[in-house]
Amino acid sequence: MVENNAGLNSGFSDEEYKKAGAQIVDAEKAWNADLVLKVKEPLESEYKFLKQQIVFTYFHLAGVTKTLTEALLKSKTTAIAYETVEDKYNRLPLLAPMSAVAGNMSVTIGSYYLAKFNNGRGMQLGEVMGNFYGKVVIIGDGVVGRHAAKTAHGMGANVYLFGRHEERMDNLRELIGKKAHVLLSTPENIAEHIKDADLVVGAVLVTGAKAPYVVTEEMVKTMQPGSVIVDVSIDQGGCIETSKPTKHSDPVFVKHGVTHYCVTNMPGAYPRTSTIALTNATLPYALKLAEKGINAVKEDGGFAKGVNTYKGYITYKPVAEGLNLMDRFRELKELV
Repeated sequence: MVENNAGLNSGFSDEEYKKAGAQIVDAEKAWNADLVLKVKEPLESEYKFLKQQIVFTYFHLAGVTKTLTEALLKSKTTAIAYETVEDKYNRLPLLAPMSAVAGNMSVTIGSYYLAKFNNGRGMQLGEVMGNFYGKVVIIGDGVVGRHAAKTAHGMGANVYLFGRHEERMDNLRELIGKKAHVLLSTPENIAEHIKDADLVVGAVLVTGAKAPYVVTEEMVKTMQPGSVIVDVSIDQGGCIETSKPTKHSDPVFVKHGVTHYCVTNMPGAYPRTSTIALTNATLPYALKLAEKGINAVKEDGGFAKGVNTYKGYITYKPVAEGLNLMDRFRELKELV
């Protein structure tokens, strides 16, 4: 069953779903299933549809208010979060596609808000007659950070990528480009380099947990007027102290003279690319759930890490810790 017009904004019509064998229904009927697939967490208007079914989507529970988590616990919903599923290499295969889209986008959207007509500094990120212009500081060397760095370097900006793993640095330089600066992420290094940055990209992730603040408000105050911050970590609470969630319809605000872009669900700006990329990653897991239900996670320890709530308990410790709900935490193996 597919909710009517579910794919319309991504360029997929109800007719295409019908031809593929789907039944087009209203929202209530779409939720009346043993397995519900979404892209983003349930909206408050959808809480009434929650029951003891499996919901497989992005949840980001540690980065939002307790309201959704409490609704999941009350309804005893099995919440399996894309963002905490791990593969055999302890990577996050279902977060990676959207992280890549957001990483690419962080630089292009940051460049847009640097334009003078957007009250930006008027510094173009790019190569002009053999010279690199614009300083881009990227904090975090995961999927978001690497894609942001490659995009910025490809445009011809001066790239400064901060990471915590010294052993990765040579490989990152090769991946991004010889002119890229790859530095150790310390408060001192970050504070020094954001002073003259044109664009700062926050790309910090602690799996399933609230992101730590790596840029303090005092650091933001030292930035140049008209510079731009793009906080990609905002879905997990943000890694810039001055960040607050915004929407695509009202994406930016200015604080201390710095434009902040903190849109949750950044990949929603490019829904067709995002839909195809995400489906390629999630479909194998969805098919396992369709065939075996909760038993699918018993056979795969990495898949089991995706289970955030089950039988009225939180089963992913960083979520319980982040929301101060350790009294509602149980190990999944105790419940399955």
